[in-house]
Amino acid sequence: MGQKSVSRIEMAKYLAEALNIIQFRDYCPNGLQVEGRAEIKRLVTGVTASQALLEAALEAGADAILVHHGYFWRGEDARVVGIRHKRLKLLLTHDINLFAYHLPLDVHPAFGNNVQLAQQLDLTPNGRFGDDQLGWLGSVADPQVKTVGELAAVIERRLNRVPVLIGDPAQPLARVAWCTGAAQNMLGDAIAAGASVYISGEISEPTVHLARESGVAYLAAGHHATERYGVQALGRHLAERFGLEHQFIDIDNPV
Repeated sequence: MGQKSVSRIEMAKYLAEALNIIQFRDYCPNGLQVEGRAEIKRLVTGVTASQALLEAALEAGADAILVHHGYFWRGEDARVVGIRHKRLKLLLTHDINLFAYHLPLDVHPAFGNNVQLAQQLDLTPNGRFGDDQLGWLGSVADPQVKTVGELAAVIERRLNRVPVLIGDPAQPLARVAWCTGAAQNMLGDAIAAGASVYISGEISEPTVHLARESGVAYLAAGHHATERYGVQALGRHLAERFGLEHQFIDIDNPV
């Protein structure tokens, strides 16, 4: 029988080491963001610490919530008013811990969003690119998937999301690059790395022109949709390691 609970301090320490959070200059604090009860038995994971996720976690009896997108982002208004007050009040009133890991959860070789997305899409990683090596390079494992259009169809089936495709669907696949979330600005790095197609979450106006003019196809599969899998993998790992009850709650987001 595994351990049935873990202390808040022990979980924070374990995650800090496992995700190597000190190596990142991130846009937000990684780790325990809101302190709750000392012992954790029930863990809820989700992509973003929205009010809807907090309420669902409360209903599920969570002692702790672990997310990819937490709070206290660089440049935000620091006042505890409005939506921020409502979210923090729920956590503090009900003594629920909030853990959040942004870039450390993107790049982790086992639990990271990028490696987990590769598993969902049957991509075989064989390299990294970009600042802090955030982007991943590889190839499609299925020999039947030969074109950009066929890869788009795989994304639609596996992620249940129709991707935005910029480029020729009939273009043959060669080197594939990907980086989850709002990494459309890394398309130039993917081009420099020799990719024939780049997969990310979001798309912006300049992305379209760069993809068209470079000949490197772009697939925008959704910020939320591409970042659902890392936090689930990490939650399963923590549940196994510490004997916790774990539930992933997916608050759908079309972006």
